[in-house]
Amino acid sequence: MLTLNNIPCEYREGKTIMEYIRELGLDSDRLTERPLAAMIGGAIYNLDYAPKFECDIRLSYFKEEVGRRVYEHTLQFVMLLAMRKLFPKHRVIVQYAVGEGIFMHIKGETPFTDENVDQLRSEMRAIANGAHRFLRRRLDIKEALDFYTADGQSDKVALLEWRKFNYFDTYSCPTYSGYMDYFYGELTPDSSYVKVFDLHRLDSALILMMPSREDPSLPAEYAQSPRMLAVFEQTDDWGRLMRAATVNELNRRVEDGSIRELVRINEALHEKNYSRIADEIIKRGAKAIMIAGPSSSGKTTSANRIATQLRADGLDPVMLSLDDYYIDRDKMIPDENGELDLEHIDALDTARFASDLRILLDGGEAEIPHFNFLTQKRDGYAPLKLKKDQPLIIEGIHGLNPVMIKGIAPSDVFRIYVSALPTMNLDDHNRIHTSDLRLLRRLVRDHASRGASMEHTLGMWDSVRRGETRWIFPYQENADRIINTTLHYELAVMKKYIYPLLLEVPRESEYYCAVRSIVKFLNYVLEAEIEDEIPPTSVIREFIGGNTFYRKS
Repeated sequence: MLTLNNIPCEYREGKTIMEYIRELGLDSDRLTERPLAAMIGGAIYNLDYAPKFECDIRLSYFKEEVGRRVYEHTLQFVMLLAMRKLFPKHRVIVQYAVGEGIFMHIKGETPFTDENVDQLRSEMRAIANGAHRFLRRRLDIKEALDFYTADGQSDKVALLEWRKFNYFDTYSCPTYSGYMDYFYGELTPDSSYVKVFDLHRLDSALILMMPSREDPSLPAEYAQSPRMLAVFEQTDDWGRLMRAATVNELNRRVEDGSIRELVRINEALHEKNYSRIADEIIKRGAKAIMIAGPSSSGKTTSANRIATQLRADGLDPVMLSLDDYYIDRDKMIPDENGELDLEHIDALDTARFASDLRILLDGGEAEIPHFNFLTQKRDGYAPLKLKKDQPLIIEGIHGLNPVMIKGIAPSDVFRIYVSALPTMNLDDHNRIHTSDLRLLRRLVRDHASRGASMEHTLGMWDSVRRGETRWIFPYQENADRIINTTLHYELAVMKKYIYPLLLEVPRESEYYCAVRSIVKFLNYVLEAEIEDEIPPTSVIREFIGGNTFYRKS
């Protein structure tokens, strides 16, 4: 017997998942209710797949991360089909997520205009409305290399040289064009699934807007984010400067040994960045430096490196953690599911913090609480009074929330947003997700420092991501400066630590799908044995160990 979303079905050899879905009346024209892919034994499958044996099948929807990625890949493929037809001489380079959109560079001999965007949008809608079927085909590596070489896709040819397997899965749309592409993930069965989207032009770039998370029947609105885009552009520039803009370039540097030079340059660029920020803090005369960012972004190391730079300029900064302002767990109000939401702003005693901050910045003495994470309670207070040369560095996920500095003069506060924002791609059309890099960091750190299993950390990740989306990302543009802690060499280092652990996650695990997604792109990355080259104050040391900021003596 086969089950589909726990509904028993009579198994028939050759019958596709989509046929089972339609037989049970589980398909829908509404995106929120329409299955986009399926999971069998922890692996993701296209809905045109015919199970080879009786099994349990769980359908994936847009509300889930798996479903959103399937939608993104499909929408991207539809855009590339339209670009190929309308603007065959333009090159599309998929870069990174900006809000609920995907940033793409459009390179060509002529500028991409608003009129071109309108033409592209119309053609994409025509493709979506045409319900063109997609064909999934497995090629051997030589066949794939021959095709992409003839098609002029040198980025894919370079990537395939590092592939460990002798096959390669591609998608095409025979009823529309002969174009064939690869996405390290599945697509929907046809183009009718991706009718909700929009395009926004920025100079020589496009933002491909996904459906809104709040109302997937409408495309998300583009939110201006000049600071975030500037940081991405800077990281892009660094990648080109260091010849490490793609996984292929990184692998070349591992192979020829020049990755050691890459480490030195990369770390020097980071150090210059922290130095400049310290100069800006001093120039403003800021008394409080608020540092916020999502999980595994490198906030602690960044706070300490800024403190070091300030000390080099004759100041004596004092560190303060917002974690000490947690409310006692037994005093917190559970959410609608009866669980404590530790990411919620109300998990902190914000009134106490704002009061203490005002006292300190006015030259008074405040009693700073200490939160004991073993007892889950506040267990005491310590007096603190700042001297004239002692700026306060405050780290915590809610550091950019306006409620934290209510009543404080804006000139007294310097706000910093820290995150890991990779711009390195596998190839022109396959980006490495920001959240995947942070998850890698957290998996490595939690296992090394806390003995946590992969499944334990993965089990908390969805809750962490929801908290970030609600309480951190909306305030990132409030920052005076954004620090990108991504290191262009770190995948080559991290792989050694994480890859064997990921392979130990059993196929029957509910987190196998997330693990498999990471393993897929890590398969293309060469490992590098260069720990002796990495400084003890590097951001990556916060995760692989050896960070001297954590030493007590």
